Amino acid sequence: MLGEGMLKGLAETAKNFAGSFVSKERMTTVQYPEARIAPIENTRDFPFLIYDGSDAMAGLRCVACQICEKECPPKCIYITKSADKKPDFVGKPQFYPTRFDIDISVCMSCQICVEVCPFEAIKMDTEFELSTTDRFGGLLLDRDQLAKSNEYYKTIHPTEAAEVDERLAEEKAKADAKAKAAAEAAAAKAVQATPPPKEAPIKEADA
Repeated sequence: MLGEGMLKGLAETAKNFAGSFVSKERMTTVQYPEARIAPIENTRDFPFLIYDGSDAMAGLRCVACQICEKECPPKCIYITKSADKKPDFVGKPQFYPTRFDIDISVCMSCQICVEVCPFEAIKMDTEFELSTTDRFGGLLLDRDQLAKSNEYYKTIHPTEAAEVDERLAEEKAKADAKAKAAAEAAAAKAVQATPPPKEAPIKEADA
């Protein structure tokens, strides 16, 4: 029937309007900013960088591979890779970003940077109140502003964070097992390569 969709929409609106007088579940708006609705877990606004441990710069997962910078459709990510390596959270030497900026005035919240990151280093935040009077510098977030702990990530995306932690733990366990097997093989090879000690000549007893 012509206009059936429009009539269904109007009926739903009328039902919510009338129901809002008797049921809070029918309240479709809140008195923002005094009242706020908690964002759902799948909310995504702008990217942020994850770090492990208590030191943001020492525990930053990003190794400045620049894949996100290359894949970003609006080209709003700017990365400068370090010339040296420094130990990461687990002590493994890694490159790191000396500069990591995101222009959120250009970012389209597409999440492609998250999908292409092989190190689980960049995720989508739920923070949306980022208005500023500085039209340019205030909307260009640097490495220090973007860095947030893995614990914060767990609070905003608990299901996703648990899956990531489990996957990273499995990868670390496999890497540790591989390193242990390699060390044992090298030790066994070294033992095999070591010549046996020469026996001292037996002196004949005096007749």
